[in-house]
Amino acid sequence: MKQILLLGAGRSSGALIQYLLDHTDSQGFSLKIGDIDVQLASQKLNGHKHGSAFLFNVEDASQRGDVIKNADLVISLLPPSLHFLVAQDCLEHGKNLVTASYVSKEILALDEAAKEKGILFLNECGLDPGLDHMSAMEIILKLKKQGAKLLSFKSYTGGLIAPESIDNLWGYKFTWNPRNVILAGQGTAKYIKDGLYHYIPYHRLFKEAVRIKLDADTSYDGYANRDSLAYRHHYGIENIPTLIRGTLRHEGFCSAWQVFIALGLTDDSFQIENSENMTYREWVNAFIPPSQRGDTLEEKIAKYCEVDFDGPAMQRIISTGILENKPIGIKNASPAQILQQLLESKWVLKPNDKDMIVMLHEFEYELDGDKKQLTSSLQVKGDDIHQTAMAKTVGLPLAIAALQILAGKIKTKGVQIPVHEEIFTPILKELEAMGIRFIEQQK
Repeated sequence: MKQILLLGAGRSSGALIQYLLDHTDSQGFSLKIGDIDVQLASQKLNGHKHGSAFLFNVEDASQRGDVIKNADLVISLLPPSLHFLVAQDCLEHGKNLVTASYVSKEILALDEAAKEKGILFLNECGLDPGLDHMSAMEIILKLKKQGAKLLSFKSYTGGLIAPESIDNLWGYKFTWNPRNVILAGQGTAKYIKDGLYHYIPYHRLFKEAVRIKLDADTSYDGYANRDSLAYRHHYGIENIPTLIRGTLRHEGFCSAWQVFIALGLTDDSFQIENSENMTYREWVNAFIPPSQRGDTLEEKIAKYCEVDFDGPAMQRIISTGILENKPIGIKNASPAQILQQLLESKWVLKPNDKDMIVMLHEFEYELDGDKKQLTSSLQVKGDDIHQTAMAKTVGLPLAIAALQILAGKIKTKGVQIPVHEEIFTPILKELEAMGIRFIEQQK
């Protein structure tokens, strides 16, 4: 019996694990899960006869090599920085690898070696990145076959909370790795609009969020995401005048998050001395310039960050408890770690909460001399706090791709993302059968 090795059983693994377990008999494989929390991994297997869990330490090179050597395919849900360790062993032992993370420079450098070994390292095969690529490429190829000239492509994705489950001013709760949420956007966002390049450094990113309308009654904050420019090549649209990829949040989130950035509270590059003995209020006050005028800390923050003292951004900041005289309690922590600890205690999914995934593609193109618009949108709601929309849309594409590879149906080799028809067509088809489908509207 073949074996799929899953490394990591965190927030996004539930739907993936269940899908794989449901197909073990019909496709003849077992599922082995390695995680630093073996009890968590065992719980997700729920005693399945073809599943097993073990304590896994990715830093243990001997253990890592042994478990990868004995697998037929590896799925990594580890933190992105650890994928390269796994990829090196997969290369050495000739094993296919699937991840939901962006392709790193280190993994990209393994492309030729992977091709020589006849193996596939499929990355960016989750939600965003992942379903955004697949659904975009399906439309792009369709338009190209019609002879259309693409003028603009804008794509936005958000991991959100369903409206009926919003009970905080931010409209946000954690449905994926909290650390990634805290550090989101760090770096410089790059995109092209009307033939001109644009660059947004991190300190301006959330301040320059725009309004994105899903329909007549629904709109979101949208901010540019990473390097959109690289996807001109990946999507085969090198000459397109406008290409923007972005992230969605409920309205008002970005203006408030900009306050955290302006204060330096999302910085992960240094540690706060004596952080365990400070209160949150003392900690925040330490980031305010001594020259900043104001009678209270709240007034100083509002003036320094250029927001209204009584406005919604300040109300959201205060609602987190970050200005309370409560002890931080963690030692030698970075600002980002302190902020993460606080928000994790506030933005918790309740048992009956439902999360929501929203993805929106907007195409403008010219066909037979006429300019046209096409939108493609996806909305998925979670069932509960275990089978979340995030877990479904990240995990199911990974799982479907893994079984396609295991069955020998994907011939592409090397370091890839899912922009090839043989990869994305069966994934999108199966997802649609499961109720995860895009709605297209011609304008």
